[in-house]
Amino acid sequence: MSGYGHEGGERTFAALPPARGAAFARTWWGLAWLKALEDTALDGQQLKAGRRHARAGAVGAVSVRPGRITAVVKDRDGTAYRSDVLVREFSEEEWERLLDLAVDSAGHIAALLDREMPPHLVEDAAAAGLDLLPGIGDLDPECGCEAWDHCPHTSALCYQVARLLDEDPFVLLLMRGRGERTLLDQLQARSASRAAHGGRGADDAPDADAAEGGGGMPGVSAEEAYAAAFLVPPLPAPPVAGDAPGRSLPLDTDTEPEPGVDPTALEFLATEAAGRAHRMLVEALDAEASAAGSSAGGAPAPGSSAVGSSVGGAPAGGGSLAPKARTATPVVSLTVAQDAVRMAADSPEPWLTARLASGSGRTQAEMDLATRAWRFGGAAALAVLEEDWTPDTEALAWAGTRLTEAWEDDERPVLRRSGGARWTVVGAEAQLRLGEDGRWWPYLKSGARWSPAGPADRDPATALATAFAAGPTGAGG
Repeated sequence: MSGYGHEGGERTFAALPPARGAAFARTWWGLAWLKALEDTALDGQQLKAGRRHARAGAVGAVSVRPGRITAVVKDRDGTAYRSDVLVREFSEEEWERLLDLAVDSAGHIAALLDREMPPHLVEDAAAAGLDLLPGIGDLDPECGCEAWDHCPHTSALCYQVARLLDEDPFVLLLMRGRGERTLLDQLQARSASRAAHGGRGADDAPDADAAEGGGGMPGVSAEEAYAAAFLVPPLPAPPVAGDAPGRSLPLDTDTEPEPGVDPTALEFLATEAAGRAHRMLVEALDAEASAAGSSAGGAPAPGSSAVGSSVGGAPAGGGSLAPKARTATPVVSLTVAQDAVRMAADSPEPWLTARLASGSGRTQAEMDLATRAWRFGGAAALAVLEEDWTPDTEALAWAGTRLTEAWEDDERPVLRRSGGARWTVVGAEAQLRLGEDGRWWPYLKSGARWSPAGPADRDPATALATAFAAGPTGAGG
């Protein structure tokens, strides 16, 4: 259907091409429109002439507005006549009744959105005294040829409108007084009002049977809920993240806490949860903006790789992973032991760090090393510190090649494998550890313990240089 105008309460459809040999209507409502025309016209010869005009493409652009359809129709000799057909508009009260009937069943709305006229809606409207489809005498002609009944020009207009109705039943509803957008907006508002009143209109009384049954919430069938999806209002704009997370309310009151409840610790957890929520919101909004830019053809934001930063906070790094080496899976949740380190790394309170160390089964020295690792690379760095994994044969071969190629012959340090995925520099208190994601982590010896000396790198030479640059002070306590 070639509609090119849709302003306010009027729609204008471009002239339709000739319809030689084709039926003017296929749908039941299009046929009902033609039946109203043919039952109304007194002269069948005028209808035949009108059909010839319509088939020949003599009907110009069709304007549809409440109560009237209009077009210019040309005779065979080229004489043009303005032709109008008047259809009764519904009153405001009649529209109120029709809207109530439409929202009673989401299937009615779904059919209209599929450009179909739901027969049950027509039947329900007729039972309520509303004739959606015109009947005998409902199509009132006015033509510039001054015929007092349907002439070839108004007949041709009606036949062309039947083709429009076949494609879009909202054309008929516009004739009755409501355009498509206005109608859908009113249906949405009415549906939302009913939902707010437990499935009833704002002025409806509760159903007695439902009240007696008690117990359940008012519901709707899944079919109707799916069909009414368009009535759900659009999602609001994404929230704007504040500059900082909110502060928790003080919990230290005159009321004694329940046994086992530590108000100070609870305050910390509330503040910490607010901080995490704020970070997650900022990251989600940044990711959404980045995705929008990518879908528009823009380059991804720096650092936005598929490995990316996870809940554990490990940086992504570049380059390909080792063959057959186990690839780190993005962290979706932390263990209790990992979460204790995360909170301790963010807290300057010694009492809290000591409590988290005890609760996670670590000594204070072990917690100090764990928090140091966490600050360098989150859960991935913590795993390299506390866990020892053994690469398979192919991954070991890959690691050996990387270690050989990372330095020139006269610069290559002597490395001794110290078990698992650890290589210690002979004659120096430095070590390289290979993570399961193929990244190298620098370590320095501090007393009897190995301590993380910096973030990971795909290049073992760069990682080792980080360890040497950190020096003795870079090994921590």
